[in-house]
Amino acid sequence: MERQSTLIKDTTREQRIQIVAKGLDWCGDGSCEQCSGCSMGVGSIDAMYAPYIDGKLELFEINMLHAATKYTHG
Repeated sequence: MERQSTLIKDTTREQRIQIVAKGLDWCGDGSCEQCSGCSMGVGSIDAMYAPYIDGKLELFEINMLHAATKYTHG
């Protein structure tokens, strides 16, 4: 099974919305209810991934920016 690209250049806005929703479906109900159960601690997942959905930043860039501000090496 070939994996679909998640790059902005290879997806439409609608596909990116679905990619984010599927990636956040860890609870199994198909939606993120901001329960913080996933330890993301970002408040609004929609706000965190809006730059990807809008075609401004790739997923890896958003995740790297989030990690750079939330985690420290100790």
